[in-house]
Amino acid sequence: MLAKTFSSAIIGLESALVEVEVDIDFGKSTVAIVGLPDTAVVEAKERVRAAIRNSNLSFPRHRVTINLAPADLRKEGPSYDLAIAVAILVASGQIEPESVEGRLFLGELAFEGSLRATNGILPMASIARQLKLREVYCPAVNAGEAALVSDIDVIAVESLGQLARHLQGFVRIPVFERGHEVPADPPSYSADMAEIRGQEHVKRALEVAAAGSHNVLLTGPPGSGKTLLARATPSIMPGMTPEEALDVTRIYSVSGLLPSDMPLIRQRPFRSPHYTVSHAGLVGGGRMPGPGEISLAHRGVLFLDEIPEFAAHSLEALRQPLEDGMVTISRANGSVTFPAKFMMIGAMNPCPCGFFSDPGRECTCSQSSILRYQKRLSGPLLDRMDIHVEVPRVEYEKLTGTTTPESSSDIRGRVHVARERQHRRFDANGRQTCNADMGPGEVREFCGVEPAAQTLLRAAMNQLHLSARAFHRTLKVARTIADLGAAEVITAAHVAEAIQYRPRAFS
Repeated sequence: MLAKTFSSAIIGLESALVEVEVDIDFGKSTVAIVGLPDTAVVEAKERVRAAIRNSNLSFPRHRVTINLAPADLRKEGPSYDLAIAVAILVASGQIEPESVEGRLFLGELAFEGSLRATNGILPMASIARQLKLREVYCPAVNAGEAALVSDIDVIAVESLGQLARHLQGFVRIPVFERGHEVPADPPSYSADMAEIRGQEHVKRALEVAAAGSHNVLLTGPPGSGKTLLARATPSIMPGMTPEEALDVTRIYSVSGLLPSDMPLIRQRPFRSPHYTVSHAGLVGGGRMPGPGEISLAHRGVLFLDEIPEFAAHSLEALRQPLEDGMVTISRANGSVTFPAKFMMIGAMNPCPCGFFSDPGRECTCSQSSILRYQKRLSGPLLDRMDIHVEVPRVEYEKLTGTTTPESSSDIRGRVHVARERQHRRFDANGRQTCNADMGPGEVREFCGVEPAAQTLLRAAMNQLHLSARAFHRTLKVARTIADLGAAEVITAAHVAEAIQYRPRAFS
């Protein structure tokens, strides 16, 4: 007998429909899986056999051939277990074919027949809405994630035996009830600006960066608070829109990093890879390309502590994502594109020992070693850092003062207002969401400056030797500073502050 069910495959962050065909004929009792499966898919026959038998159902004692179509699409992972098991039950006459029509089956089976949590349920369930399939059957632990896809009915399945009785008409599994995926209360953060004493000018720079999604490079001696300031930055960024939250959740779902108790990620991501991270771990890759740290930081913050210690070829690979907001990974069997629109914060010491220009400690590095250390960051990469700010040692009086610093919620309120101004400004073209995304055309259109500011810009071009990219980025930062001040025209004061954030040579 022949039977067919539907499942789904992951290609990058997208999904494709997979038809699971099962043919049972007389012959030696064997099971064969065809259709370009990987090892995890080939091993599905043993998981399915055990799950069917341990669910008080019958596994055919004949030759079973399983085809996963289309045959030219590589199949990976255990998510096809449930669709294969259901197709075998239909082909062997234990379930009526009509009960599985127009339905999508996703999930990994355990030997006892229960369904385990499966990666990538959100993008896989999305194919059901695109193809107008009526219902999605998935593990109960993943039901909240699948329910984020609108216009489909999600059936939360605990075990294969429960599903078989449901399809046979003996019991009914209710449709999963959607909850409030985005609660009104704001998410909590691990660090708050109120916990950081001093460094007011650095906090101001990070406020500007958060308001326009600008990249930042923090330079200062060890212990000055660079890491804590970076970790507190997500707490001053505006909350994610529902569309942004779904984008981030899709990436974490495919990567297997989505918490079981959090079907929708509401916090902006904060990723802080160690400098020993591999190129594929940072940018993405692998035999079947998967997202790297820069994609996991999508819509959030990528923090590179001790940035000069990262491999040079990995840092240079960030140049294209920093410009385009995406990364394309090509392999012999095709290419995939992952989103990578993140705000990058780099932190470094001014020299190998860390105390160059520190009034409290004497630097022990030679001039040549200082220059070698600083040159580990190439000019093109530094050009893409909109804001360069020095983080000095914190004074004793600031550390022991009784004045409570401004909280992240207060700063976030100002950042939110500035972002709203940008959304209204860019609403006509729909391609940009913040000032950092502007191209040359948008810079000319939206970054008009007053005559006095023109003089400052001309002097900065001549004295700082700004490239065209650096010039445009300075204007973008000035536009963000003006947005924080609710100003329509960029003034000389806005340009002066933006110029202060350009890099200076250590001497």
